[in-house]
Amino acid sequence: MDDTALTPGFWIERWQKGEIGFHQPEGNDLLVTHWPSLGAAPGSTVFVPLCGKSRDMVWLASQGHRVIGVELSPLAVDDFFREQGIEADTNARGAFVVRSAGPISIWCGDVFELPAEVTREVGAVYDRAALVAFPHSLQVRYARRLMEIIPAAAPMLLVSLAYPVGQIPGPPFSTPLMNVAELFAETYDIDVLESRDGLAASPGLKARGVTSLEETAYVLRAKAG
Repeated sequence: MDDTALTPGFWIERWQKGEIGFHQPEGNDLLVTHWPSLGAAPGSTVFVPLCGKSRDMVWLASQGHRVIGVELSPLAVDDFFREQGIEADTNARGAFVVRSAGPISIWCGDVFELPAEVTREVGAVYDRAALVAFPHSLQVRYARRLMEIIPAAAPMLLVSLAYPVGQIPGPPFSTPLMNVAELFAETYDIDVLESRDGLAASPGLKARGVTSLEETAYVLRAKAG
């Protein structure tokens, strides 16, 4: 797929058509398994980019965290609060509409336009489907933006996917360790927490022609000094 096709309108249309194979209704078990590895302080704020309507935000809140998500699709944001049976307050903040309830706030708008002050107090980041949603050219921009708006000391739990090059045009875009390192290794120490076969749990990708799929959880921590 041409990178220029991956405009905000592309993602909004995917949600409108229900083409959301990336959504995991039950959440991601790698989060539950490996979140303690980050050592995020109780009560700290967790940033969830391109959060969609992920139940992972509910789990993070259940661990005592405040959660700040950012999501482009208004439908995804509305669905999240409706499906969780949560009444949310709605406020306009510049180019964003913010829906909030209890410890969870979702900023509806473009992640690249998110004001830095929103994430100033973030203590950790959880990225499951954000990085792999972007082609390489935008992954570079996305990684740079994260490092601009996230406090340097905040660790990141990153769940990435890798499959044979050229099998599908993406999204998701294959992002193996080599690519993760190209994006983040200058600033972060990168440790592999778990790598597993993810194809059986991804029938949509298998149907599209993917023959092998590696799902990997990483922890990224700021380099000392």
